[in-house]
Amino acid sequence: MNGPSLALRQRSLGDASVEFPLFPPLTRGCPLTSTSEIAYPLEVVYDYARVDGSLFGQEPGPDIARWSPLLPPLDAPTLGEGGTPLVKVGDIYVKDESSNPTWSHKDRLNRVTVSAAVACGAPGVVVASSGNHGASAAAYAARAGLRAIVLTSADSPPAVQAFTRAYGATVVSVPSGKRWPLLREVVDRLGYHPVSNQTVTHTGHPFGPEGYKTIAYELFLQLGEVPAAVFAPTGYAELLYGVWKGFVELRLLGVAGRTPRIFSCEPEAGGPHARALATGAPAAIVEPGPSDAYSIAGPVGGHRGVVAVRDSGGEAVLVTDEELRAAQRDLAHEGLWQELSGVAGLAAYRKLRRDFEGPVVCVATSSGFKDIGVGSRRYPVVEHPTLDDLMS
Repeated sequence: MNGPSLALRQRSLGDASVEFPLFPPLTRGCPLTSTSEIAYPLEVVYDYARVDGSLFGQEPGPDIARWSPLLPPLDAPTLGEGGTPLVKVGDIYVKDESSNPTWSHKDRLNRVTVSAAVACGAPGVVVASSGNHGASAAAYAARAGLRAIVLTSADSPPAVQAFTRAYGATVVSVPSGKRWPLLREVVDRLGYHPVSNQTVTHTGHPFGPEGYKTIAYELFLQLGEVPAAVFAPTGYAELLYGVWKGFVELRLLGVAGRTPRIFSCEPEAGGPHARALATGAPAAIVEPGPSDAYSIAGPVGGHRGVVAVRDSGGEAVLVTDEELRAAQRDLAHEGLWQELSGVAGLAAYRKLRRDFEGPVVCVATSSGFKDIGVGSRRYPVVEHPTLDDLMS
């Protein structure tokens, strides 16, 4: 829409002097800076001097190709991702990512990563996912004419599995610990393009967070200013880092004069990014407890989340399932039904009880339809309804 991609190359987050060509995407982390204990992700570097200043004079809307100069090449067709609403709720703003084509923020990532699969000539994509990521990858692969293999866990919600299968993906439930070795085998033997993590600490796809940058661009245009703080649900922190990088670019390009503080919001039952930030480690792995926030309740963190929180002057906030349920219920009463994991930003903001000098944005990531147990409850039929029944 706005000209060709200005992406130049990949750069290690472990050492900014270590760079690689833009293609092929290094989906197993930086081969020079990573160790057996810590895997460092890569990011994409752009020719910022060639970015047209009018890029940020447009209105936000669907199809992230409107930001194409600041994205890797978009060779996969759009499903209309992006351009999601910003809703004022009380004293904060909610960025409603459930309005994306497959009802989650993952559509921004998969438009970019499936484009990489197309550019690389891969026969398909493979992803290890229990929810949003798998459904989104399947949808964008179908749109691009590629096959998709989704390796999911046995306790993945049946409704989400049905959603994923509807796109024609091969969906296989396997024990959690066997998903990643099988994913690597699919990559190595079948030549499929991986759109999820393959490393000891999380690196994921180097192009993935680039899609999430567009949330920052939209927020700046929707608010008319940079927010004071952004609270985001945090699993592997690709979303967190992408939003942070987007605001850093706005400042770098002279469009904005400052950046917001970034807050990672994780279940109290785990919290690998909170652990890494508290101990000064570049990334951490924890032993998680039980949580119904299955989309973000994982043991493995990554260096991206540490960078976003540390460099922005933000904090890591841990929330309980009870705090998440309260936030989910209250947001639904405002007309926004979100997955339990998706309200972690709002729950964390409430828990922190902090005043900010400027707008606060809580990113809400996915629809309540994605939750465990949705649709399984049956409600009794009222045989002889009265007005009292209607008013109860």
